[in-house]
Amino acid sequence: MTSGVEGSVRIDAWLWAVRLYKTRSAATTACRAGHVRMNGATVKPSTSVTVGADLRVRQQGFDRIVHVTGLVKKRVGAPVAAQCYVESTPPRQRETIPQIPVRDRGAGRPTKKDRREMERLRHGGAR
Repeated sequence: MTSGVEGSVRIDAWLWAVRLYKTRSAATTACRAGHVRMNGATVKPSTSVTVGADLRVRQQGFDRIVHVTGLVKKRVGAPVAAQCYVESTPPRQRETIPQIPVRDRGAGRPTKKDRREMERLRHGGAR
């Protein structure tokens, strides 16, 4: 599926168009920070992505591995976006998204014990 796009597309625009990032500026920032790798090499936001490229995108503390199967320049709906790449992230890695503890509204200020428990969950291990 190429959606009328010939050859290649900027990687920051493609990441935004297929909904891997919420905004194009977030995709650009991730590329500049080195969180996006194409075929093993870090990329600049202006790098062209082509069909068949393997991308490793660092998001929320883990790497998403995707294989590009289609090119789009403009943001598309989720069903169309899902056809533009194949997710090959290992299932074990997908399940380890860190869960941030949430306090009920109106529960008041956390006690020292509550705060330490939240820090332990957030950073792992005893503190």
